[in-house]
Amino acid sequence: MAHAQYIHLHVHSAYSLAEGALQIEALAKLCQLHDMPAVAITDTGNMFGALEFSLACAEAGIQPIVGTSLAVRAGEHGDSENPANVAAASEYLVLLAQDETGYRNLIKLSSRSHLDSPKGEPPHLLLSELEGSTDGIIALTGGASGPVDGLIGKGQLDRAEGLLQQLESLFPNRLFVELQRYGAGPGPNEEALLRLAYRHNLPIVATNEAFFADVDMYEAHDALICVAEGTYVSQADRRRLSEDHRFKTPQEMIDLFADLPEAISNTLVIAKRCFFAAHERDPILPRFPTENGRTEADELRTLASEGLEARLQDHVYGDEMDEDEREEFAKPYFKRLESELKIIIDMDYPGYFLIVADFIRWAKGHAIPVGPGRGSGAGSVAAWALTITDLDPLHFGLLFERFLNPDRMSMPDFDIDFCQDRRDEVIHYVQDKYGNDRVAQIITFGKLQARAAIRDIGRVLQVPYGVVDRLSKLVPNDPANPTRLKDAIKSDPRFAEIRKEEDGVEKLLDIAQKVEGLYRHASTHAAGIVIGDRPLSELVPLYQDPRSDMAATQFSMKYAERAGLVKFDFLGLKTLTVIDHTLAFLRDRGVEIDIAQIPLDDEMTYRMLQRAETIGVFQFESGGMRDLLREAVPSNIEDLIALVALFRPGPMENIPKYVACKNGRDTPEFLHETIEPVVRDTYGIIIYQEQVMQVAQVFAGFTLARADVLRNAMGKKIQSEMTKLRAGFIEGAVERGVDSERAEQVFDIVDKFAGYGFNKAHSAGYALVAYQTAWLKANYPVEFIAASMTLDLNNTDKLATFRDELKRLRMSMLPAALNTSHA
Repeated sequence: MAHAQYIHLHVHSAYSLAEGALQIEALAKLCQLHDMPAVAITDTGNMFGALEFSLACAEAGIQPIVGTSLAVRAGEHGDSENPANVAAASEYLVLLAQDETGYRNLIKLSSRSHLDSPKGEPPHLLLSELEGSTDGIIALTGGASGPVDGLIGKGQLDRAEGLLQQLESLFPNRLFVELQRYGAGPGPNEEALLRLAYRHNLPIVATNEAFFADVDMYEAHDALICVAEGTYVSQADRRRLSEDHRFKTPQEMIDLFADLPEAISNTLVIAKRCFFAAHERDPILPRFPTENGRTEADELRTLASEGLEARLQDHVYGDEMDEDEREEFAKPYFKRLESELKIIIDMDYPGYFLIVADFIRWAKGHAIPVGPGRGSGAGSVAAWALTITDLDPLHFGLLFERFLNPDRMSMPDFDIDFCQDRRDEVIHYVQDKYGNDRVAQIITFGKLQARAAIRDIGRVLQVPYGVVDRLSKLVPNDPANPTRLKDAIKSDPRFAEIRKEEDGVEKLLDIAQKVEGLYRHASTHAAGIVIGDRPLSELVPLYQDPRSDMAATQFSMKYAERAGLVKFDFLGLKTLTVIDHTLAFLRDRGVEIDIAQIPLDDEMTYRMLQRAETIGVFQFESGGMRDLLREAVPSNIEDLIALVALFRPGPMENIPKYVACKNGRDTPEFLHETIEPVVRDTYGIIIYQEQVMQVAQVFAGFTLARADVLRNAMGKKIQSEMTKLRAGFIEGAVERGVDSERAEQVFDIVDKFAGYGFNKAHSAGYALVAYQTAWLKANYPVEFIAASMTLDLNNTDKLATFRDELKRLRMSMLPAALNTSHA
């Protein structure tokens, strides 16, 4: 702090939703630009950015001061006739964590403001509710939006003094009277504030409530406020800030408060007293309950070994095998299980596997349909043994190291599909088992993407709707990889044409680009749930989505995980519900089917797929996929796995070669004799990420763990990692008798494929579900389509499609199958 002159203590980042316009990284850079060694984040009513801010500041060499602007009010909850009036009745205190105790108390207060506020009222606390939770917190009176200023502004000086004394008792020796000057001189309440401060021997501090970076951003920020409040820029009776609500330079603040130097120097005093930053934690999991003092590792070993034997008995051993043959057949499975368990236990993740296996067993025990597996977790024999997944990894050539790898430290992450109608029952089971206060959803933040920015700014500027609509539709619509507005403008000359033709478009596009990427609203992750070993409000601040009865973390998924919370994905998949309804219709007429036991070589199913009669079939319903089915003529489950992986941007360019080789019109190229077994099923084409790993293993002698590091580096184009691994790859190949030039060529070819290689474990899981729906349609079309229609009762277009499909089936395509079904 030796060279510091002034520290900003009242700053709104972009996490002050649709109000703040300072992204976290930009805030850190502003501090560097102005030689400001510390800064506070005080977002309106939340701590959404606390950890991201702490980490970004630390990386930039800036001291973070974690805080919030907490809405407080006098009176009692619900004493307003109109809940909307609570917002007006609430005013804000600025609270800053000076140590870890203060941070924990901030988390507690912020969480309570969201979770305990009456339904329909914005998050707030009564002043009386702060008692007992203020240790370690420095409080500022809030400036123009604070309760003391509010009372002074109403002429209620005695009440203002009483409130100040109440705050002083809540924050002894940690309360500062906040002074703000917007314009050339003192604000209207400053004289009274100074009298009260000096009368009660309270220190003063100068702040500037900053919402945006500089004057150039003022107009865009003003439009952002209008977007948030549903007003127009031209409207007179609306909320307005001034150009002074920017991130002023230290010199500007020193000049502004030249007559009160103590108000400036106290910003340094506060910064020196605040010596805490939110930090990352190792993963925290609840202890899984075991009996007789067994460790989680012991429990996992026992359940996995017993489970694997049961799997082999039920699904793999043939009736013709004798005991010795079965034992020999089982050896690679148990060897693989042992190696997986060692990695799981060494990485300290037994509890994670036990928790997931437990709630999946509970779901299956309560007849709740669960998917066979998706994502890389389907490559785990341990997961298969524990019934987390239903795919035999050895049969499908799936790799555990793609899922969990000690050379690439990351949490295991099972994505679990449940019947969409009953997913919530599984979540309630988890809440009951571990405690409601230890289970939460994860917050997400909606950004103003290019199209939305054009539409919202166009509305508040009152640009004609037709013009706004034309502009927004010029931006490519790709939610997975949104196009930046500046890139769309650069690539499409029609923007320039509309600029010339229409008034106001220049301004609209300029402002839209400035607000693009800012956060507009909060909601919750569609599937992510975190489970803690203690009340979550001891670890992260919590949020209440008004559309949910379940608490959510105030940190996004990335930062909730970095704070130590472990995510579990409970996904709702409509297709599982369709399958379940179909099986229920069949049971009603005495046909009992175990969908997990259906044969994977049913000729009727593959003939139907080859004809592309796939209305209602999972993954294979689109026009493009039906064209691919006709061309590829799939005849086994491996073909379906490949088609699911190929029909995606990037891999699609390999479809012509794949189809030509599969149908004998072209000759596969296997790169090298050691690689041929790896790519034989895909006709010489590297389709899967697992194949990239296997090539590195058989061709260059990599361990699968190291091969996964290579796969990850290739996929993400991590050049520094690639350079090191390339040398090792070539060296390993040469040691195995490969010419170095050929080894270089193979590396480059594999690198190209790795850029868009697909996860085979995920593709296999989805291909299995696709096959199950195809099998039901081929063998029991009426029940299957009736179930599909039931799930789309409110979609008239889909209902019409299914009705037409039934007519087609009845008339010609599957008369034999129809005769075995009942409408």
